[in-house]
Amino acid sequence: MTQTLDPAAIVDRLKIYKVSPGLYDAMMTLSSTASEDIDPTIGELVKIRASQMNRCAFCLDMHTHDARQNGETEQRLSLIAAWEEAGDLFTEQEQAALALTEAVTDLSRGPVSDAVYARAAAAFTERELGQVISMAVTINAWNRINAVVQAVPSRRR
Repeated sequence: MTQTLDPAAIVDRLKIYKVSPGLYDAMMTLSSTASEDIDPTIGELVKIRASQMNRCAFCLDMHTHDARQNGETEQRLSLIAAWEEAGDLFTEQEQAALALTEAVTDLSRGPVSDAVYARAAAAFTERELGQVISMAVTINAWNRINAVVQAVPSRRR
């Protein structure tokens, strides 16, 4: 007999980083390695866009806060989800990173297209391209872990 849960019941979620500190350490190493040699603005745009698509409130809060701390404008933060319609508000390099991030994040449409990949390859050096790909993969991993354990942001003052 299958037990059903009351949808209104709150289920305590695993504090995964406490019970699996090695996972946290590995993810932090992956994050710092993926951030090497990448413009911090592009890094935050990648993290924010993937987190928007994955509906990760914890990461969205963290990375919009970090972007603001690094001088990102409210206008650009407000338009990341609609970057394709934002005219020249985002540079070609930023647009290429955002397009690649979307393709990496939503594989339900199929693999990353040649057009998206070529656009990113034209905008970045090989090293930078590898880093943008790594950053998109890494933030997707963080988002998925946080979705399972339902990590929520703390209130800011």
